[in-house]
Order: sequence, then C-alpha cells, then structure tokens
Amino acid sequence: MSKILDGKAVSEKVFDRIARAAKELPEPPAIAFILVGDDPASQVYVSNKKNDCARVGFRSLEYALPADVGQENLLSLIEQLNADKSVHGILCQAPLPEGYDEPAVCRAISPEKDVDMFHPENVGKLMLGTPGFLPCTPAGIVELLDDAGIDLCGKHVVIVGRSNIVGKPMAMLALQRNATVTICHSRTENLADFTRQADILIVAIRRLQFIKADMVKAGAVVVDVGINRLEGRKVRGDVDFDDVSQKAGWITPVPGGVGPMTRAILMQNTLIAAKAAQKEN
Repeated sequence: MSKILDGKAVSEKVFDRIARAAKELPEPPAIAFILVGDDPASQVYVSNKKNDCARVGFRSLEYALPADVGQENLLSLIEQLNADKSVHGILCQAPLPEGYDEPAVCRAISPEKDVDMFHPENVGKLMLGTPGFLPCTPAGIVELLDDAGIDLCGKHVVIVGRSNIVGKPMAMLALQRNATVTICHSRTENLADFTRQADILIVAIRRLQFIKADMVKAGAVVVDVGINRLEGRKVRGDVDFDDVSQKAGWITPVPGGVGPMTRAILMQNTLIAAKAAQKEN
C-alpha cells in the first residue's frame, strides 16, 4: 500500500510559515480577487482563497463583476489595481466568460503583482531559472515532495499533460532540480510505455481515473493533479487511487493532495510581492 502525500497537512506548515512572516511586515499583504460572472466553481475557488488570506493575516479584496462588464472595463479595473500601492497581488479568476481575451487580461496585470504567475515576463523568468514568483501548482508539488524527502535529482519525471498552468512549468521546475523530464499529452502514442518508466509520475489531464496500476512502475511516486467533478460535491482525480495505491510507493489523494498546496503557494507569492513592494517604499 502506498504512503500518502498529504497536501492538507503539508500546506498547514506552509500557511503557518507565511503567517509568521506576514506579522513581521509593516502592513499586511493584500491581494485583489476579480471574479467575472457567476460561475459556481469560480465562486468557491475565490471563497477558499479569501479564507486562506484570513488565516495567514492577509487583506483580501473581492471585485465581483457581471459577466457583461466588458473587456475594456475589466482592463480599466486592473489598471487601477496595478497603480494601488496597497495591493500586492492581483488574481483574475479563470475561466472568464465567453468573449473575453484571457491572454490580454493576463498581460494587463503588472508582473510585480502577478501572484498566479501567468504574465509572459514571469513565465520567461521561469524558463531562464530566475523567477521571482513560482507557478502555484508545480511549486506546491515540489514542496510536497520535499516534505516527504523525495529528491528529484537524477529521477525520471514523466508529466502527463502539457498545459501552461501545470505541465510546462512543472517540467521547468523539475529540470531545475536536475531531473530527467518527459512530457506526454493527448497525442502521445503508447502512453503507458512512458508512464511505466517514471520514477515520479505527475498527471494533469482531467480524465477521470485514467491512470491504472498497469501504467505505473512499482514503487513510483504518483502525483494526481486532476479534478473531475462527480454528482453532488464529490471530486476524483485522473488516477485510479484504489488501484494505483496498491502498487505505487507514494501517492496523492484527491481531494487533499495537490489542491491545498496550490493555494499555499499563492499566499507565498503574495508574501514575496508584499516584501518587495514594501522594501521599495
């Protein structure tokens, strides 16, 4: 039976560390959350992040806008928040309603306040190995592995999924830790031939319980980033937990694995932004 990579427990340590550091600042870090439209899942995500702010002593500002507010008005709000020195982080909750230019919205947020780390400038710094912020989900995964004493150096990390949020930045962080990285995706032929080679398998494809035990090397570390919603409020991952946990050495649960770590790194990025801004002032 696998050992559990408990994101809830590890995130508690990160939140406590951030809360202690925030108390030492002249003023509490502040993050602005922009929510366009009334998507229920987005409302839950923003509510959870606001709760995280409260627990670490941050100020949170919510801007709930109607779905038809328009691109121009949205960009105008972002411009105002960019200029507000009391705001250290800006997060525009994705996905935006149909008709919005999401990449343009990401580019509009000041790189110094881009705590989600989607701005092209910050992505470029990650590629060069000199990031100020860290990509929230990949950095959360690395923190989770570090806490368990799992070293990426020399390991074969296989990532299933090539998104800009998880797959690509995860590859960069793994390379910085001297791992050998393989990225697979929806058009990879004979996918299981690759996943069975992984010392560390990271899955982010949003396909319910797609990864089975016969696709995993015995003793491998399996990190499940997937969130697939079932009836009611239940969620399951991209990995068949019951099956794979009989074979893997370590595994993340869903929920309670990667999700809490993602939110913890968002708070960590906001702390970094606040420290930099307050140092300049």
